[in-house]
Amino acid sequence: MLHEINKVNQSMPELWRRWFCDDNFDLFVWQNRQGEIVRFELSYAKAGPEHSIVWDKYKGYAHHRVDDGESQSGRYKMTPILLSDGVFQAQSVAEQFKRAGQQIDPAVAQFVHYHLLHYSKN
Repeated sequence: MLHEINKVNQSMPELWRRWFCDDNFDLFVWQNRQGEIVRFELSYAKAGPEHSIVWDKYKGYAHHRVDDGESQSGRYKMTPILLSDGVFQAQSVAEQFKRAGQQIDPAVAQFVHYHLLHYSKN
Protein backbone atom coordinates (compact mmCIF):
# COMPACT_ATOMS: atom_id res chain seq x y z
CA MET A 1 0.00 0.00 0.00
CA LEU A 2 1.23 3.44 -0.90
CA HIS A 3 2.06 5.84 1.91
CA GLU A 4 3.16 9.46 1.85
CA ILE A 5 6.70 10.52 2.70
CA ASN A 6 6.30 13.70 4.72
CA LYS A 7 9.76 15.27 4.46
CA VAL A 8 10.29 15.95 0.76
CA ASN A 9 12.80 18.39 -0.67
CA GLN A 10 10.95 21.33 -2.20
CA SER A 11 13.14 22.68 -5.01
CA MET A 12 10.54 24.85 -6.79
CA PRO A 13 8.87 27.50 -4.60
CA GLU A 14 5.86 27.82 -6.92
CA LEU A 15 5.08 24.07 -6.78
CA TRP A 16 4.56 21.71 -3.86
CA ARG A 17 6.06 18.27 -4.44
CA ARG A 18 4.58 15.20 -2.74
CA TRP A 19 6.00 11.67 -2.68
CA PHE A 20 4.09 8.43 -2.17
CA CYS A 21 5.76 5.02 -2.24
CA ASP A 22 5.52 1.29 -1.62
CA ASP A 23 7.41 -1.79 -2.86
CA ASN A 24 6.05 -1.45 -6.41
CA PHE A 25 5.45 2.27 -6.95
CA ASP A 26 7.01 5.68 -6.45
CA LEU A 27 4.59 8.51 -7.15
CA PHE A 28 5.70 12.13 -7.29
CA VAL A 29 2.99 14.77 -7.60
CA TRP A 30 3.52 18.48 -8.18
CA GLN A 31 0.72 20.86 -7.14
CA ASN A 32 0.47 24.61 -7.65
CA ARG A 33 -0.45 27.04 -4.89
CA GLN A 34 -4.16 26.47 -5.55
CA GLY A 35 -3.69 22.72 -4.98
CA GLU A 36 -4.14 21.80 -8.65
CA ILE A 37 -2.05 18.85 -9.79
CA VAL A 38 0.07 20.07 -12.70
CA ARG A 39 2.38 17.06 -13.08
CA PHE A 40 2.93 13.56 -11.80
CA GLU A 41 5.50 10.84 -12.33
CA LEU A 42 4.64 7.26 -11.45
CA SER A 43 7.47 4.75 -11.43
CA TYR A 44 6.21 1.18 -11.42
CA ALA A 45 7.55 -2.39 -11.42
CA LYS A 46 10.39 -1.30 -9.15
CA ALA A 47 11.58 -4.93 -8.88
CA GLY A 48 12.36 -4.67 -12.60
CA PRO A 49 12.23 -3.82 -15.31
CA GLU A 50 11.22 -0.47 -13.86
CA HIS A 51 9.20 1.98 -15.96
CA SER A 52 7.89 5.49 -15.46
CA ILE A 53 4.78 7.23 -16.75
CA VAL A 54 4.75 11.02 -16.63
CA TRP A 55 1.78 13.31 -17.11
CA ASP A 56 2.25 17.06 -17.38
CA LYS A 57 -0.59 19.55 -17.74
CA TYR A 58 1.30 21.44 -20.46
CA LYS A 59 3.27 18.64 -22.16
CA GLY A 60 0.97 15.62 -21.94
CA TYR A 61 2.21 12.06 -21.42
CA ALA A 62 5.58 10.37 -21.66
CA HIS A 63 6.45 6.75 -20.95
CA HIS A 64 9.97 5.58 -20.09
CA ARG A 65 12.02 2.61 -19.09
CA VAL A 66 14.28 3.35 -16.12
CA ASP A 67 17.91 2.46 -16.72
CA ASP A 68 19.17 1.99 -13.16
CA GLY A 69 22.80 2.63 -14.16
CA GLU A 70 24.00 -0.78 -13.00
CA SER A 71 24.23 -2.57 -16.37
CA GLN A 72 27.74 -1.33 -17.15
CA SER A 73 30.09 -4.17 -16.17
CA GLY A 74 33.36 -3.07 -14.61
CA ARG A 75 32.13 0.46 -14.02
CA TYR A 76 30.85 2.31 -11.01
CA LYS A 77 27.13 2.64 -10.67
CA MET A 78 25.87 5.38 -12.95
CA THR A 79 22.97 7.77 -12.30
CA PRO A 80 19.60 6.27 -13.26
CA ILE A 81 18.16 7.76 -16.45
CA LEU A 82 14.87 7.57 -18.31
CA LEU A 83 14.85 6.02 -21.79
CA SER A 84 11.96 6.13 -24.25
CA ASP A 85 9.73 3.07 -24.09
CA GLY A 86 6.47 3.26 -26.02
CA VAL A 87 4.64 0.24 -24.59
CA PHE A 88 2.45 1.19 -21.64
CA GLN A 89 -0.10 -1.29 -20.29
CA ALA A 90 -2.44 1.43 -19.03
CA GLN A 91 -5.29 -0.80 -17.82
CA SER A 92 -3.01 -3.13 -15.86
CA VAL A 93 -0.96 -0.37 -14.23
CA ALA A 94 -4.11 1.63 -13.43
CA GLU A 95 -5.69 -1.34 -11.64
CA GLN A 96 -2.52 -2.08 -9.66
CA PHE A 97 -2.27 1.59 -8.74
CA LYS A 98 -5.93 1.73 -7.68
CA ARG A 99 -5.39 -1.13 -5.22
CA ALA A 100 -2.12 0.32 -3.89
CA GLY A 101 -3.50 3.86 -3.55
CA GLN A 102 -6.46 3.15 -1.30
CA GLN A 103 -4.91 4.80 1.74
CA ILE A 104 -3.44 7.96 0.21
CA ASP A 105 -5.13 11.32 -0.39
CA PRO A 106 -8.27 10.32 -2.35
CA ALA A 107 -8.08 13.37 -4.63
CA VAL A 108 -4.53 12.43 -5.68
CA ALA A 109 -5.37 8.74 -6.09
CA GLN A 110 -8.43 9.47 -8.24
CA PHE A 111 -6.59 12.03 -10.37
CA VAL A 112 -3.68 9.70 -11.12
CA HIS A 113 -5.94 6.70 -11.73
CA TYR A 114 -8.06 8.70 -14.18
CA HIS A 115 -5.00 9.87 -16.11
CA LEU A 116 -3.52 6.37 -16.23
CA LEU A 117 -6.73 5.07 -17.77
CA HIS A 118 -6.81 7.91 -20.28
CA TYR A 119 -3.17 7.63 -21.34
CA SER A 120 -2.55 8.79 -24.88
CA LYS A 121 0.72 8.79 -26.69
CA ASN A 122 1.68 12.27 -27.86
